[in-house]
Amino acid sequence: QVQLVESGGGLVQAGGSLRLSCAASGRTFSSYVMGWFRRAPGKEREFVAAIDWSGANTDYADSVKGRFTFSRDNAKNAAYLQMNSLKPEDTAVYYCATGMIYTLTRDFRDFTSWGQGTQVTVSS
Repeated sequence: QVQLVESGGGLVQAGGSLRLSCAASGRTFSSYVMGWFRRAPGKEREFVAAIDWSGANTDYADSVKGRFTFSRDNAKNAAYLQMNSLKPEDTAVYYCATGMIYTLTRDFRDFTSWGQGTQVTVSS
């Protein structure tokens, strides 16, 4: 099973940027879809973005489209979420996830490996 560790969260002012990283262990990392999800206080887990094994195809939630960019470097067993033009409503714990998934999906139930999460706080 792939193990995931997120980093890069923090406190930023509205309009600022952060880059989240997800480090993966396991030689099958490069074969599967990866996703980012987030959970804000008092809210349900929310899909943010997904990327296919090659990095050529991505999917974004409408709320982040045009502001966030999901990329991956299979040679480094790593994935990244570049977050620009951050808004207070982006405040949440962000999780990267993967599983034996070969097509893009937004359903968290498809993802079987999860990181511990990294806190992103955007001040107004």
